[in-house]
Amino acid sequence: MTAAPSPRHPLHFGNFRAYLAGRLCAVLAQYSMMIVLAWQAYNIARETMTTAGASAQLGLIGLAQFLPLFFLTPVTGWVADHYDRRIITRLTLTLLTIAAGLLAFATYEGWVSLPLIFGIAVIVGIARAFNGPAYGALAPNLVPPAALPTAIAISSVSWQAGMIAGPAVGGYAYAATPWGAYALAAILYGVALGAMLLIGPVPQPPRDTSRHPVRQMIDGFTYVKGNRLVLATITLDLFAVLLAGATALLPVYARDILHVGSAGLGHLAAAPGIGAAATALWFSFRPMKTEVGLKMLGSVILFGLATIAFGCTAFLPRGIAIEAGIASLVVLGGADMVSVFVRQSLVQLHTPDAMRGRVSSLSQLTISASNELGEAESGFLAALVGPVAAVIGGGVGAIIITLFWARLFPELRLARSFDPPDIGREENSQEKNP
Repeated sequence: MTAAPSPRHPLHFGNFRAYLAGRLCAVLAQYSMMIVLAWQAYNIARETMTTAGASAQLGLIGLAQFLPLFFLTPVTGWVADHYDRRIITRLTLTLLTIAAGLLAFATYEGWVSLPLIFGIAVIVGIARAFNGPAYGALAPNLVPPAALPTAIAISSVSWQAGMIAGPAVGGYAYAATPWGAYALAAILYGVALGAMLLIGPVPQPPRDTSRHPVRQMIDGFTYVKGNRLVLATITLDLFAVLLAGATALLPVYARDILHVGSAGLGHLAAAPGIGAAATALWFSFRPMKTEVGLKMLGSVILFGLATIAFGCTAFLPRGIAIEAGIASLVVLGGADMVSVFVRQSLVQLHTPDAMRGRVSSLSQLTISASNELGEAESGFLAALVGPVAAVIGGGVGAIIITLFWARLFPELRLARSFDPPDIGREENSQEKNP
């Protein structure tokens, strides 16, 4: 009697289904909180500050979330490679649930303040520093090798969709009731925690006890530096999105440029999610298979052009400015989805499992640098030259960086598919050469 074939699609595995549901809820909660923190901080600051001063507060919010990640990255990657990744995610999701619940209570009671917002931002940054590498490195442990490429693709799409749809969720929830936005984030984090509790035991990479932990932490940097394709994909997103931080200034545009208020902020924040969802739907029917490097470069250039178009809505009559701004952000979200999908797939598939935690922590650092540090850069730049010039200049900078990266890293231009090299041989070489 012939044995039934083993399931190959990741969704056939209960552990992966739970992981996917939890990851989507966690990312939705994370990015909905980020937009609400920024909007609330900007409004509180505008009660006593000018537009420039309040814009600088947006920069400080981004910095408060980025600095814990920056300093903890070497440690968090090593922890994800040496301890149960399920336990790490459960502990951090618990902390994030409590933080969101505290902000919901403070907003409901009316004693929310800038110091509290900045304090919670730091706590969120610390929790995410440990959560991200563990989450990112866990997915390949939940499915057999044959299903791994599809699992990475689905996980990447889920993460990106949550990242771009999250601000829309937060914006609409805040427009309905300010405290409810944080309460919704707490519920989403709680659901993510419940999903992680459903995941049973999973294989862990063997611990390397022969060398000092500090040396093992350095291995992550060494591996990324030595793999030029991984280095190119990580750093391109870092510098391009760091400069083109249009979404970081959405509160400024919603309140003081387009004059659409919190409801309009929800519409603007939803637009990138629409673009991302449409792109993800396209990938589900027509998965990307060829010329992945060129498509990533092209998508980042399109991202920069869409950023410039959004910045220029400040010069349009109000009647068409809002529609043009939404359309620009839809294109921006679609282009960002292509870029992140390619980057995450290449990074995960070209990294051995024993290194995934450390490489994921570095990838998360660049993502956070491009997002939270990008918020800081955009906020401070807007305070100096104005929000419109900051957005347009950032889009131009992203295009210049992409063209420069295409010449600096020919490996990226020449990446034809997601097919990985023999990472098993690389893993053995890495572990044997301290």
